[in-house]
Order: sequence, then C-alpha cells, then structure tokens
Amino acid sequence: MTTKRTYAGIPAKYANIEDAKVVLIPVPYDGTSTWQKGADKGPDAFLEASENMELYDIETKSEVYKKGVYLAPPVSENSTPEKMVESVHKITKNYINQDKFVTLFGGEHSISIGSIRAFTESFEDLTVVHIDAHADLRPSYEGSQCNHACALHEASKNINLIQVGIRSMDASEVEHMDDGRTYFAHDLYEDWMDDALGQMTPNVFITIDLDAFDPSILPSTGTPEPGGLFWYETLDFLKLIFKKKNVVGFDLVELCPNPDEKSSDFLAAKLYYKMLSYKFYSDRILIEEY
Repeated sequence: MTTKRTYAGIPAKYANIEDAKVVLIPVPYDGTSTWQKGADKGPDAFLEASENMELYDIETKSEVYKKGVYLAPPVSENSTPEKMVESVHKITKNYINQDKFVTLFGGEHSISIGSIRAFTESFEDLTVVHIDAHADLRPSYEGSQCNHACALHEASKNINLIQVGIRSMDASEVEHMDDGRTYFAHDLYEDWMDDALGQMTPNVFITIDLDAFDPSILPSTGTPEPGGLFWYETLDFLKLIFKKKNVVGFDLVELCPNPDEKSSDFLAAKLYYKMLSYKFYSDRILIEEY
C-alpha cells in the first residue's frame, strides 16, 4: 500500500483536510516563461526539500506543522494560461470558503493572477504585497493577459498593491506603476519597512517571486537578477507584516530547480515554513505542550 505524501513528511494526523488549519496547493505550471524553463518542477523540488527540513522553528520556539497542513492535489489544468488561471482561482476560493489558511507554491508567476482574484473576492480591505525582481505589470505579453509578465497588472488596477525589491522592468510598465508604493531594490533605505507597512490595509496577501532574492543565495530561478534581497532583511519585513496585519494567505513562485544546486530548493522550503511560523506565532504550539 502506497503511503499518501504529506507536506514535509509530517504525520498523517496533521495532514488531513478536516483538521488542518493550512492548505498548500501545488501549481506545477510553466506555460509562458520566456527564458529558462523548469518552474513546473518547482513544487516537487520544494516538497522534497521540505521533507529534509527540521520542523522546530528556533525563532518562534514552535512546531507550526502541528496546526495541520493539508497538501492539496496539484492543479493539473495547463492547456492554456487562461484556463490555468481560472482553475487556480476556483480551487483557491474553494479552500478559502472552507475557512482554511490557503497557500500556494508554483510554478511560474502567472498562477498568482488566479490566487489574487480568489483572495480579492474573499477579503475586504485587501493589500497585495508583491516581492519580486520584476514589475510584472504588462497588460498583456505574447498574446495573453495571463502571462507571467502580467502577473500583477490586474491587481494594480483593482486593489492596493505594494511592490518590493523591483530591479528590472520594461518601459511600457512605467504607466502602470505607483511610484509611491514601489520600493526599488536600489533605493531601499533604513525606514522603508515602516513606510510600506503604513500603506497596507488590514488584510494582506503576499506573493513572492523567488527571484526577489539575490542570486548569490538563490540562483535556481528562471530569470535571476543581481542586486536582490537577502535572507534576514526579508524575514524582518515579513515578520513585521505578520505581526501588524492580518495576512490572509500567500504564494511562492518561480523556483526553477537545478539538480546540482539544492540550496535554492531548501531556501524556498525554509521560507514557506518561516511564514507559517510567523502567521501562527500568537497561538504557537510549543514543544513542551507535547
């Protein structure tokens, strides 16, 4: 009998949909990327790395997996970008309606069009915090509005969007960007985190393209850009958001695994777990309770 895979190899009692607080939706899609292919392999690489990660978080003194993490079936629709986005939207909203804390792991960034639609429809006063090397604000690209280069365009028109770490964009995106809510990588200063926090509404959805990180610490992504964010400054920002705002969900995208370079996979796995630990810190589960 084959044992059903669980997130991070956690015991089955923490992985069932009935009791789990968290849902993790893998979206192995790479239909519109234009340089290095392989983001569709990202979810499997992330899950494999997670299975080799120690599950006690030193910073929060907690084992957040005991809140329960249900590993949903992967989103399989990949016939067109539009149908993939529609499927992600529908599946994400279904789990939100079950009162779960919904997270996604891609796949390329176009998957976020669907996830952001679902969260926008489900939560009032929503801010999208977009951490990325690229602006992703093109109205359409290569004949589709659901291209990875368009991942945040719809959000920029419909909801409060804050962009962090941007260091690469096309001239056509300038007119769609809010300079006052964009924190370029080259221009981050001492108090930028507090400034960004002050622009957020009560509910926040976070979308992280892993190429936001400097390629010296995360090289395995489809479009690496020099001059990126580093580990602890990123955690400091995320910790602040989780502490001060109601983070309603998040997605991580654009891991393009390299079989000869596993540190990127592990960073993605650790980042996901840290974000869960921050989310449930106020009602953390401590080792001594067990």
